[in-house]
This record gives sequence, structure tokens and C-alpha cells, in this order.
Amino acid sequence: MPASATKSLRIAVLADSDTRWKWGALTAQRLTPTGADVRLDGYLLRGRATPTARQLREVGVRADSLSEVTGVQFLRAMSDSAEEPYDILVLALVGGGVQAMLHGLRNAWASGRRPVVVTGYVGVVYEKLADGLLLRHGADLVLANSAHDADRFRAVYEGVGADASAVTEVALPFLGGAAYTGEHEPYTVVFAAQPSVPDSRRDRTYLLNRLIEHARRHPEREVLLKLRSKPGEHTTHIEELPYQKLVQGMAPPANFRLVYGHMGEVLDRTDLLVTISSTAALEALHRRIPTVVLTDLGVREVLGNHHFTGSGCLASWDQLDAGHRPAVDPQWLARQGVSADGSYGTAFDTARERITKLLDRSGGLPPLNPYYTPETAPGYLPGILARHHLGPDGAPLPGAPAADKEPGPVRQIVRRAARGAYRHGVQRVAPVIRRMGEL
Repeated sequence: MPASATKSLRIAVLADSDTRWKWGALTAQRLTPTGADVRLDGYLLRGRATPTARQLREVGVRADSLSEVTGVQFLRAMSDSAEEPYDILVLALVGGGVQAMLHGLRNAWASGRRPVVVTGYVGVVYEKLADGLLLRHGADLVLANSAHDADRFRAVYEGVGADASAVTEVALPFLGGAAYTGEHEPYTVVFAAQPSVPDSRRDRTYLLNRLIEHARRHPEREVLLKLRSKPGEHTTHIEELPYQKLVQGMAPPANFRLVYGHMGEVLDRTDLLVTISSTAALEALHRRIPTVVLTDLGVREVLGNHHFTGSGCLASWDQLDAGHRPAVDPQWLARQGVSADGSYGTAFDTARERITKLLDRSGGLPPLNPYYTPETAPGYLPGILARHHLGPDGAPLPGAPAADKEPGPVRQIVRRAARGAYRHGVQRVAPVIRRMGEL
């Protein structure tokens, strides 16, 4: 066995939200050989969605160290560790963040050894496929959560003449838990809410009313609304109209409740999972829990539920109220990387083997080579880099936030106030302006 498969491994994860931290940290764990001695350092990219302490506790993923950084601070940390670099770096960021870090890291690692750089997607890829993929191009491994995604990813790269060899099929790293064995007492229906799908007050109020009506129609059932975040917190997507506020004044029945917490723990007691297009549907299907993807608002790309065509899971609230039980199509399931057949344990084998070979590569790894460069995308790339205070060559711009010192108490207070103002604007002011525009 190669030395890199058995030695102590140092892994860094850079994430920009609670969901991406969960994906990045769990992916890092899945990518390491069983029994390896691993040190995991987490870096949280400072921004609107930087997770709170409560969100980090809910995710439940531990790290040996965890710090909040700007992009420039992170690049400085990676440059300072060049003499003893990490073995693996997982970029768990939105596409633009990945692209900026790839160029920044190429500059920071101009000489010497560097880690294997890994990136991918948190869940179902249902929008901006080409844009998001090309922004991730340049990493050593671009993880695809299913055979279906792997085929699509390679087609995009090959279609623009980019190297597609980095695409590596794996599975969602947070699948697991005990298989569903039968109905609980009481029978429990869970609606998995999403921060931005749907995005209108009318549609979100409609879904909430239907969920509450289902609870009234079935008083013997427990009906749970599983929420991602509390008002004021942000996740991967902005939530302008939290269900917690919409439910105020609706007087739901006693068998209806709002719940938070780890999705896996909620699924432990779930008999029917209902959603628009949440990745929770894949978690439930992995455990063989009956799962419905709602059609009430249409089957549309903007909702993401078009991804589930052919699954056997599409149904409406009227059908559910009448007792409909979904039956998933096994062939569709297999193509989505949901290994209900028990093969999940081997889903990351290929990725681990590729990382081992890269770590053992004679002479180290070549410089990172993204598809987007100042030559191929001169009207697009500079703006992406500038948002992270980087110049066209990936070097920090003059006046970038200091990378060698922590902000003082006054700056920390101002930053917290700015975040609060931003969140207030998103959740209070923006909806009012939108409604005024519709008059």
C-alpha cells in the first residue's frame, strides 16, 4: 500500500455556509482511508452566510481547529504552510468562490509542493450547470454525486474543450442512517423546507396552509415542518420569508409542530418525507423512507423538482390527503447515487484511489490550471477575482483586508451590525419593496 494511504493526513476545508461546511467536512472524512490518522482544519469564509455557533452545532461535524477568515487571509495561511502543505484541500464554496480561490492558490503556490484540491456540489444540480461547472474547473477532483451528474459534468467540459479528467463519481457524503422498517406510532409526516424554493409569499403560504390542513385531516398523525435555520440566520440560500413568520396567527392544530435539528435524527422517526426539491429527499430515499416531491406548484426548473421526473416520487397534496403512497423507481434511484442497495460503502473508493496516486506523484503536482483565464474570459474572470480582492493574476489587490491580524473589537462590532442590517434588509425590507413594485 502506498505510504500516502497509511500516513497521517492533514486536510483543510474552506466553506462559506453551514450546509457547505457539512458537505466539505464529511467529504473530507469520506476521502480518507479507513484507519488513517487525520487532522482536519476548518476555515469559514467570512460573508453573509457565515454559520452561527448554533448552526455549526446542528451540523454536528467536528474539526481539530475552526477559524473564520477572509479569502485573502485563507490564501496567506495556505502560502505560509507551503513548507509543510496540507495533503488535501476541500473547497466547499459557491462557484465564484471556488474560481477565485483556484487562481489565488495558483499564485500562492507558485513554487513548492501543494495539496490535492477537491471541490463539488452540496446536492442536486438543477440550475446554472455550465456556469457552476466551469467556475469549478481547475481543481484536481470535481466530485459528481451520481453517475447522472458525472455524465453531465464531462459533457460540459468536453463541449468547451476543457480537460474533463477531474470529474470523479462519488455520492452525497451525508447519506446514512438506519433503513426504514415500518410505520411509527404516531405516523409522522415531515415537510422539508427550503430557504429559497419557492420564493414567493403566495406559494410559501400555500404550502404552509396545505401542510396544516393535512394535520387537521389526519389528527392521528404527527406533522412536522423541518426548518433549516432560525430567523436572522442564513444558509447556502437567502430566505426572505421564513415559515416561522408565516405561521404566526394561523392557529395550527396540536399535532403540527416546527422542528430544527439534524436531518438524520428527524428522518429516524419519519414515515413520509414531503418536499419541493430538497436534498433531504435523497437522504430519505437512501433509507427507503416513502418520499414525495410535490407537483402542486408545477414541475419546473426554477423549483428544481424537474430533477425527480421518472423517480415515481412526484405527487400532489390532494393525492397525499387521499392516502397516496409513493413507490420510487429503482433504476432512477441507482442513477442518482442513492445506494439503497447497500453499495454506498464503496462510493468513494475511486476518489480515494485517485487522491492516493496524486499524493504519490513523482515531483509533486503541477500548477492549478482553471479553464477561465484572463485570455479565455477577460470580461468575466476579473470581476470574480475582484470580489475576493484578487487581481487578474490571483495576487491580493492593494488595500485588501489585512491578512496578518485579527480585527479589533470596534471592527468586530461594526461587522456584526452590518450582517444584522443585511439580514434585516433581506427578510424585511426586500419583500416590502417587491410587493410595492407589484402594485
